[in-house]
Parts: sequence; structure tokens; C-alpha cells
Amino acid sequence: LDNTLYPAECNLFAQVDQKMSAFIADYLGVPLPYARHLQKSYYRKFGTTLAGLMHVHKMEPTRFLEYVHDIDLANVPEHPELAAAIDALPGRKLIFTAGSRRHAENVAGKLGVLHLFEDIMDIVDTGFVPKEQAEAYDKMLARHNVMPGQAAMFEDMPHNLVAAHDLGMTTTLVHSIYYDHPVQLKIREWTEAPEHIHHMTDDLCRFLKGIAPASET
Repeated sequence: LDNTLYPAECNLFAQVDQKMSAFIADYLGVPLPYARHLQKSYYRKFGTTLAGLMHVHKMEPTRFLEYVHDIDLANVPEHPELAAAIDALPGRKLIFTAGSRRHAENVAGKLGVLHLFEDIMDIVDTGFVPKEQAEAYDKMLARHNVMPGQAAMFEDMPHNLVAAHDLGMTTTLVHSIYYDHPVQLKIREWTEAPEHIHHMTDDLCRFLKGIAPASET
């Protein structure tokens, strides 16, 4: 979902990132710089900041998810061309996100593509298992009766595609040439894609149209 269905240049994650730091500072009663340190430390160690808060501090996750995803979507435009490209693809379409269902519904609704997806698998549905872990994919595949060898996964974080590849899914990395996130900067240094990434694109709509061009009316 994030930085995949919509371009990373929309910069929604900057809002989420800041709200995570603010939440931790308030929840733990610590200064903001230390809260930010914990946020990044938990992300590196546990796969998500939320997983770290739940493991270390036994935090109940609902309020965190509601708070960090209460963001301004003004920079997300309606995208009828993307909707047509998704609609033209064969098979079922699912949103698999490390965020909340409500956030996915809000963003996909703003893009004008929500109605094209059969269901949403969010972090709650995986039992708060980070998306980089095979267990999260196993739960998603089982819940929706997906055959991995007949499925494709689109994702903006390379490490989240390792498990998808190992399960037999076709993987596509959606990256950005404009967004200066540390992961995106590393991707630009690649001379070739890692083995677990079958395809790369910096324009999801263009890529999808190349797979299954939308019918002209």
C-alpha cells in the first residue's frame, strides 16, 4: 500500500514517522529525541516500531495504530488511470499492509481504487507479525487461499519481498527516484537487482499498463 499504490513523493510516511515519535514520547514520558531513537531501534530489531513497543513495553496496539495513521491525505490524488490499470489485471487483488485496515481504506479510497480490491490484510490480521517475516505471508496466503506460484507481490521495501520470493511469488519492487528515504538511496546504488526481486519500477501505473493494458472505450 504505502509508497506503492501511491507515489512516495506524496510523503505520507513523513507524517506517520513524526507521529510515531510523538506517540512514544507521550506514552513512555521521554524526551522526543530519545523517543525517536527508540522508534528506529525497535524498527531495526523487531521489524516494526509497533512490534518493539508490544514486546518491550507490553503496549496494547490499538491506540498507537489509530494515532499514527490519523494523517492528512491531501497530497494523495485520485488516480483513474491507475484504477483502470488495476481493473484490467486478471485474478483477485488484495492489499497486504503493515499498517491498519482503516488507513488502507482511507488511502485506497482517496486514490479511487478501493472498490477493486477483494480484501485488506493488515497488521492486526497477521497477529502483528512484521511483513518481512514468512509467518506474515503464510497467514495472508492461508486466509485468502492464495497459491503463491500464481501470485504477484508489489512492495516498496526490498527486504519485505524476500519471503514472498522464497514462497514462489513473482516480486516487483516499486521504488522512487525522487524520495530520499535511506532505503531508496541504497536502491539507487544498485548495479543490478537482488535475486529475490524479479521486476523493478518507479511508476506502478505504467508498469501495470504494460502487463495488461486497460481496454479503450
